[in-house]
Amino acid sequence: METKEGGITDVPTGSENSTKYEELARFAVQDYNHKQNALLEFVKVLNVKEQVVAGTMYYITLEAIDGGKKKIYETKIWVKEWENFKEVQEFKLVGDAPQS
Repeated sequence: METKEGGITDVPTGSENSTKYEELARFAVQDYNHKQNALLEFVKVLNVKEQVVAGTMYYITLEAIDGGKKKIYETKIWVKEWENFKEVQEFKLVGDAPQS
């Protein structure tokens, strides 16, 4: 894994589709839907970075469907496993997903 400034590391290509990251991404979409009264539908994880803080901060780029259109979102999730703590810190639209 390559470490970036601030201790943020890229998760190796291929492992971003692990169940752990998919569950975190789904959690972020559900949290967003609940807070914004939205109906985003999770599609897949595109990229993951992580940073060790008091716990771990996950930076996940994901694809979700909004109103029938695939869009790209970025989310930041703070996890403290030992406290069973998980919180979405940020969830934002990046843009439209490439049409396949």
